[in-house]
Amino acid sequence: MLQAEIKSLFKEDISILIKVPNSAKHYLCDCGEASLLTVKEVQSVSAVFISHTHIDHFSNFDGVFRHQIGSGEKVVICGPENIHQQIESRLKSYTWNLIDENAIEYEIREIVSEEEIKVYKIRPPHWNPESVKTQDFLFEDEYVNVDFAILDHKTHSIAYLFKEKDSVSFNENGSEFKKGKWISELKAAFEKNEGGKQIEIEGTVYQASDLFYLLTRNEGYKLGVIMDHAAEEDNYEKIKTVFQGADLVYIETFYKDEDREFAKLNHHSFASASGKIMKACKVKEAVPVHFSRRYTENDRLDIETAFYKAFRTV
Repeated sequence: MLQAEIKSLFKEDISILIKVPNSAKHYLCDCGEASLLTVKEVQSVSAVFISHTHIDHFSNFDGVFRHQIGSGEKVVICGPENIHQQIESRLKSYTWNLIDENAIEYEIREIVSEEEIKVYKIRPPHWNPESVKTQDFLFEDEYVNVDFAILDHKTHSIAYLFKEKDSVSFNENGSEFKKGKWISELKAAFEKNEGGKQIEIEGTVYQASDLFYLLTRNEGYKLGVIMDHAAEEDNYEKIKTVFQGADLVYIETFYKDEDREFAKLNHHSFASASGKIMKACKVKEAVPVHFSRRYTENDRLDIETAFYKAFRTV
């Protein structure tokens, strides 16, 4: 099951690290100030997901690449339209005469629309972005695939849903056969929907479809991160489309209910609004994050109380 850790203290800007169990691979959502983010964790990040490039979500990008340079790895960066230009500007603001071109490679995936992702590559020491291709999906590796929604924050703000790959389990108690390599063959046939594949067990040949009753498909865990967005119906429809039924969602809850006019003015959400949309999406668990710096710890408790009241009210 995917695990998420908030790496920002209460008065710091937001940054959330997502870890894959039994793997050294991490994903980083937003690059705000993050005192709890360690160098080792940064060096394990294989992909960075930026919601938008307001300073409180992007200011620590330099700190992230500072500890990745020299790894020789390819790191994917996903973000809104034109982010490749902003990354280029950040990287070119430093002198790189002692850095080899193989020190690192960033692959930037720029979200133009739900169907169009522009891909760029950028490498030291000159950091000139190279347009590679356009594709219709954002991110997939051996552990997760990532869906997204383009929300309005008076600029595009990308909300991400990390979907763990489905797994297939074998019902040992329901089987009369001895364990063997046939189990992995059966699982492979099940995942590829090859019911006619022949499976040999203890000298007898069976059709795979006749053995599928021994297997169970386990839906992968779904973890969402929804950052800054206006509390408006258009955004809510997009959120419902992507995050319906998610297992866990971290959602921006910038303002208290009594400050909802500030929320409207600044295209942010507020406590009960974020709680209500999570309830409407029927997510199993939701966590309010990213509060205005104007607030005290007591204000934070008020926000959380209003949020959970809206989220859990029957």
